Amino acid sequence: LPFTEPIGNMVIDIGGGTTEVAIISLAGIVCSRSIRVAGDKMDFAIIQYIRRKYNLLIGERTAEIIKTTIGNASPDPQNLETIEVKGRDLTKGIPKVLSIDSEEIRMAISEQIDAIVQTVKTVLEQTPPELAADIAERGIVLTGGGALLKNMDKLLSEEVGLPITITEDPLSTIAIGAGKALDSIEILKQVVIKKSLLDI
Repeated sequence: LPFTEPIGNMVIDIGGGTTEVAIISLAGIVCSRSIRVAGDKMDFAIIQYIRRKYNLLIGERTAEIIKTTIGNASPDPQNLETIEVKGRDLTKGIPKVLSIDSEEIRMAISEQIDAIVQTVKTVLEQTPPELAADIAERGIVLTGGGALLKNMDKLLSEEVGLPITITEDPLSTIAIGAGKALDSIEILKQVVIKKSLLDI
């Protein structure tokens, strides 16, 4: 992204613990919002859903596998997928296996998806008109593990009416970006100084 130029860039990072949404221009953050709703909360929602509906207890790792295998941000009745889930029956206390479909998982994580969509809309509403025009032309960049959730880009695009581009390697983008920032220490200093001034 040409983040040092006078051009508006919008980035959505859906990580494990938080979702960060920011408008970046001239090596600074123009406006941003962070919420503690991301991959981990989706996993917890899946655990709770399966516990309530099927009286089956599953672990966090199983919930993550379910999410990454058949999780879907948008309704897709033409491509319904299923997965076998193994856990402990809370009534009998013994292992149990059952089948769950992708529509159930979509409903289980719908509250978290809605929260992310609303956060993106809030940041767009706060964006200065000149930068909003740039974003309308250039679109939004989506990164983080949550970017890999099926149809997440499609849903966001439909909700905000803008093109969404997923980074080439969403899981490593932040680490790669941090490394590049350290290689360009003068630019990093500018960003830190601007943030410090905003905090005063």
